[in-house]
Amino acid sequence: MGNTMVANWGTARQPDRREVLAASMEAVAKNYGDTKALRGLNLTIRGGELVALLGPNGAGKTTAVKLLLGLLPPSAGKVRVFGQDPTLPANRVRTGAMLQVGRVPETLRVREHIDLFSSYYPSPMKLDAVLQASGLNGLENKKFADLSGGQRQRVLFALAICGNPDLLFLDEPTTGLDVEARRMVWEQVRCQIEAGKTVLLTTHYLEEADALADRIVMIHKGVIVAEGTTAEIKARTSGKKIRFRSSLTLAQLYAIPGVVAARADRDAIEIATSEPEAVVRELLTLDRNLASLEVTSAGLEEAFLSLVQDDTSS
Repeated sequence: MGNTMVANWGTARQPDRREVLAASMEAVAKNYGDTKALRGLNLTIRGGELVALLGPNGAGKTTAVKLLLGLLPPSAGKVRVFGQDPTLPANRVRTGAMLQVGRVPETLRVREHIDLFSSYYPSPMKLDAVLQASGLNGLENKKFADLSGGQRQRVLFALAICGNPDLLFLDEPTTGLDVEARRMVWEQVRCQIEAGKTVLLTTHYLEEADALADRIVMIHKGVIVAEGTTAEIKARTSGKKIRFRSSLTLAQLYAIPGVVAARADRDAIEIATSEPEAVVRELLTLDRNLASLEVTSAGLEEAFLSLVQDDTSS
């Protein structure tokens, strides 16, 4: 009997990391004077998942991140990180952040910045690992002031991960990076998730969210307008993407009923629509020389535009 009990204890089920609530916001509001940045936001982030927080400029993304970091107090509601107040020192040493705003001393060298930030954490990454992960090898002895914009962005990413945090906040992490550097950051973010970390990502690059996120939360005017996997978000709109070559102006395209968005893309035009058949008929009527017509299923960008427009018009 004793042996059986020992065997049972040895095979006891370990909690899945996603059963752990890494961060949450309950009915959170944040006002700046008369401006309502967040209006009763409810958000949960579970351990080991990457949540992408998407929305147009002014939607409240950065405000939400600052609240979760304890940099701002909520006007109403409750904000928790690992079940506690995010301002507690015990929580701060478990979180890392890369924010759009903020300054670091320009006279310090890259190595000095990383050493300084690493000293705030109990179990930081080794310097060589941080340099490798952030693509800064060979730049460790350069002063921050002498770095290019993309290199500075990589330093800020290094400072976010150097403490080996359990919860990582990345606010527009790849802004200003070239394609190669952006892909490198993507790979390192995936490594963070594989290591059991939790990530909240805000980004304007919807392909970034599509490639990385386990779950997407779309906010607009301080409220959530959609939430789910990328496939679930895309399924929220039955729209199509129409690509073609034409002399029609964007103003003419927006005047067509059913057109959600229109943009020039190199030598062609792309429009998003929930009524593809009717729109195609109207396009052919307006421009008899229309060429290179392609109709494809809507992607994340089209779903995003459709959801934001629906919320605006409601």
